[in-house]
Amino acid sequence: MTRRPKATIIVPHFRDNARLQRCLAALVPQLRPDVEALVVDNGSPECPSVPAPVRLVCENRSGAAHARNRGVHESSGELLFFLDSDCVPERDWLETALRTARNGDVVGGAVVVFDEAPPPHTGAQLFERIFAFDNERYVTRKGFSVTANMLTSRAVFEAVGPFRDGVSEDLDWCLRARAAGFSIAYAHALRVAHPSRADWTELRRKWRRLTREGFGVNGASPRARLIWALRALAMPPSVLAHLPRILRAPGLRGTEKTRALAVLVRLRLLRMTWMLAQAFGPDKLNDGT
Repeated sequence: MTRRPKATIIVPHFRDNARLQRCLAALVPQLRPDVEALVVDNGSPECPSVPAPVRLVCENRSGAAHARNRGVHESSGELLFFLDSDCVPERDWLETALRTARNGDVVGGAVVVFDEAPPPHTGAQLFERIFAFDNERYVTRKGFSVTANMLTSRAVFEAVGPFRDGVSEDLDWCLRARAAGFSIAYAHALRVAHPSRADWTELRRKWRRLTREGFGVNGASPRARLIWALRALAMPPSVLAHLPRILRAPGLRGTEKTRALAVLVRLRLLRMTWMLAQAFGPDKLNDGT
């Protein structure tokens, strides 16, 4: 009789084979007989190859939420460890995950940003170094963890339900978990590295997706639209609230801080226009806007 795995690692993937292979190169040496690892391909033009003992699963419905749900459905581990394919887990990531998974019903770990391209750094890279993936703050202040580095149990997942497509699935799922009475904790020692967005185009695409998905978390009622519009109008003045983080950013020269600030201002103004369009127009942003 085959014993049930203690944990399942679920890695969604879409058209990013080089980073997936980098992720697996760091992950596979850590695997143990009582832990299964699944890569869930989300309709890539070319199906990726995965080394044993990693198992490849395919999910044709587009979206990371569907890919993660497929991974849960196709696996049997008592614990569920979510890891993104563009992340590089630390050498002790799995050991730390097994040790800290019971610290809360949901556990979020650290996501450290690194630059794939050599200096000089773009404004987008500098912005990401300061602001991207502040998962400790997300967990302790906002009550959610990014799914790039998140742990839970199968029992909790089944109680909360699957990830929802079309919204910020990590935020939405964690809010549902908390509403159901489950706890969330942060584990600083549970660390992965994530590449920064290389330029303005990549950063804009990221925040357009987050803005589009964020609108759906609280619904589209008149009250929700009003709150969204008020949040939109708060975008420009919020630059002042974030300015100290730029000024205190370690390792950045004065000119680099200025470039990061310029990106912050530009992005906040753009997010305001997107959010107002959502609040007073269709529920979804068109990709070309």
